[in-house]
Amino acid sequence: MKTCDLHTHSNFSDGSLSPRELVALAKQQGLRALALTDHNTTKGLAEFTAAADEAGLQAVPGCEFSTQHHEQELHILGLFMPAQSYVEIEDYVELMHIAKHRSNEKLLARLNEGGYALNYDEIAALTDADEFNRAHVARMLVMKGYATDTDDAFSRFLRKSCGYYTPAKKLGSLATIRFIKANGGVAVWAHPFFNVDEAWARTFLPEAVEAGLDGMEVLYSTYTPEQTASAKALADHFGILYSGGSDFHGAAKPKISLGTGLGNLEIPYSYYEKLKEKRQ
Repeated sequence: MKTCDLHTHSNFSDGSLSPRELVALAKQQGLRALALTDHNTTKGLAEFTAAADEAGLQAVPGCEFSTQHHEQELHILGLFMPAQSYVEIEDYVELMHIAKHRSNEKLLARLNEGGYALNYDEIAALTDADEFNRAHVARMLVMKGYATDTDDAFSRFLRKSCGYYTPAKKLGSLATIRFIKANGGVAVWAHPFFNVDEAWARTFLPEAVEAGLDGMEVLYSTYTPEQTASAKALADHFGILYSGGSDFHGAAKPKISLGTGLGNLEIPYSYYEKLKEKRQ
């Protein structure tokens, strides 16, 4: 079966591979289509699309937007974003980058006060992104011996309940869906069951579909079979398309493999084809 992966990250956000290296791995894995969806940036897309063209791989230029709806964090993917929209995207997320910078400064100040000596510039050097995120802080906590692995770092230091981290203000979810559609992209709700349940999803989806939501991830690395079945039923009920992605980050999430996730993932190429038809 021809397969694809419609949710991945490079070193332009919190992944460890360059866009070109990501394409090479996808080709090696036998994928037929690949999306690069770095967090709140388009900076790696030119390299990504050029490498994919050279490799004969179907490229899906994208962006994963960090949003919130009624105080609930949700991630919305803009897929098939045209090159002329990249400047618009960077302008759209600029204020959020400023808020993220302030959030990072507060996080490190609180960790330093707690006796954990972390340096802003050292962490910033781990990524080519405009701003580092908690995944990079987790890597530094491990490198400095304060945590055994990144999961340990998140559970002890980096969740909101730990007292060190205060989330930055995010973009509105519905406004972001409208923005993606207005700029010629395809709007997909990423990993719905990552942080909400089915009941919450049922309250959000009517508004999201009205705003222009095209699809949702029904196949995802950490979904149980029950969650996959539930996601497909929701997509069918609300008349939106299936999508799927590993959320591959490379060394930042070493258990997640490109295209296959935890070994349980096989995303049909038809998902790519049907979503592509939705482009404006």
